Amino acid sequence: MVDATHISFSADDRSYFSLIKKEIHKQAVEVGMNPTRIAELDLIVAEMTSNLFKYSDGGELLLGVFPNAGAPYMELISIDNGPGMVNPVRMMQDGVSTSNTLGHGLGSMKRLSDTFEVYSQIGWGTIVLSRVFSEPEKKAIKSNLIIRPIVVFKPGEKTSGDGYISKTTEQYTKIMLADGLGHGPEANLAVNEAAKAFKIFPDISPTETIRFLHSSIKKTRGAVISIVCYDRVNKTWIVAGVGNIAGRFSGPVNFKNNMSYNGIVGHNIPGSMNDQTYSAEEFNQVMLCSDGIKTRIDMARYPLMYKYDLTILAAAIYKDHARRTDDMSVVIAKAV
Repeated sequence: MVDATHISFSADDRSYFSLIKKEIHKQAVEVGMNPTRIAELDLIVAEMTSNLFKYSDGGELLLGVFPNAGAPYMELISIDNGPGMVNPVRMMQDGVSTSNTLGHGLGSMKRLSDTFEVYSQIGWGTIVLSRVFSEPEKKAIKSNLIIRPIVVFKPGEKTSGDGYISKTTEQYTKIMLADGLGHGPEANLAVNEAAKAFKIFPDISPTETIRFLHSSIKKTRGAVISIVCYDRVNKTWIVAGVGNIAGRFSGPVNFKNNMSYNGIVGHNIPGSMNDQTYSAEEFNQVMLCSDGIKTRIDMARYPLMYKYDLTILAAAIYKDHARRTDDMSVVIAKAV
């Protein structure tokens, strides 16, 4: 089932921290994580929530649970609007603290994590990323395309009207981001019907895929959809979209916003649509955002971001541009 990739926990009330820890522990057990790794995950959660309480103004913790082909991992993203850090690398050293504590927090989280990164700006806040794999030796899955999604459902709902899915063949990887009309179960149904059709359609063309999806979800509310295909043989991106899913292609020098067609898949789409093609050598990265993310994104706000995991960038976009009254999604893919 296609649903939110991450659960959002508000971390501004200390009395709520034990419930956060219990829920994350439960999710780890259900996905089949190694008990030793679960215990280490518990410690990371305790440190993250403690730091959010000490330093954050309206802190948030995102939890992602990824089955990872039988080698599951948990992804924790701590987001705060606190004062930020001048030197995050130094703050990860044991004994360094700004609040008269032992200063072991970031250092211990780094040791317990299989992936750990900290991005911070003075006056902007801090993002901390931790991934814990059930079997760390299986974490390195080599691929020439990295995909990092963050999909969060609207507060008050129990399922997401946004959804992300990808499909990989020998020639290409095709990515879909869909936003079902409205919120909740009916919007989620539209996205899942689109996902079912997406899985079985064999053509590389995003335009032809959308046409197939259009006929497949006519009995649902419908959805706005963008599809991006990375053709690894020809080193190109191929893209088409209907509705207000924002798409941006970027590279070391240039960036280009991709325009979608007007319409709603499942209700009305243009009679004539065409695929757009971009060179992956000029634009090695693509970002798709649902209408829960404001479209005016200034990448200059995030200096040195190219050094960090794509999830840090996705979290920064989410932090600055998400409307917390909507389903929200940002998916970033990078050819490497």
